[in-house]
Amino acid sequence: MDLDVAGLKLRLARSRPASAVYGDDGTGREEAATVAAVLVPIVAHPAGLTVLFTQRTAHLKAHSGQVSFPGGRAEPADASPEETALRESEEEIGLPRSRVEVLARLPEYCTRTGFRVTPVVGLVLPPLELVPDPNEVESVFEVPLAFLLDARNHRRQTREYQGRMVGYYEMPYGDRYIWGATAGMIVNLYRTLAD
Repeated sequence: MDLDVAGLKLRLARSRPASAVYGDDGTGREEAATVAAVLVPIVAHPAGLTVLFTQRTAHLKAHSGQVSFPGGRAEPADASPEETALRESEEEIGLPRSRVEVLARLPEYCTRTGFRVTPVVGLVLPPLELVPDPNEVESVFEVPLAFLLDARNHRRQTREYQGRMVGYYEMPYGDRYIWGATAGMIVNLYRTLAD
């Protein structure tokens, strides 16, 4: 699926898909008590749309070294998931909220680690002048949106977790390994845009 900015906005304005991935296998909403939000930053380059990701630093206690979207836990002062996603993105990668046009919310995603995450899709116009927080972010990189929206790149895998087999998505891209909740949210983006 190859989209431009106008096509992206048009498809995101429609209703949410009934076939969304609502969380990692085996996780119910009651288990996901910690409210969080992430920004799904879509960068509108003249040559095509990309999605911006972070690679978390290796020393973090949770999700160290993993590929993720900028975002995190909601704070009491946050008025909405959009506010959480924009605040966290500014803190983690130095992306000013004034540079983000919020387009839509994707379905909540519940993780096995207890988070109920709202992905917020935002459009960002280059040039990007990001300043990643070295305590949280090892690197920032982009992946073409067309690659992420190609269902052939959505690989379903299983592994043992706490004594049972669980399923998850993975989307390797070059030397980057996108998997788990981040990949599940990308599948939801794909389903939203493809419907």
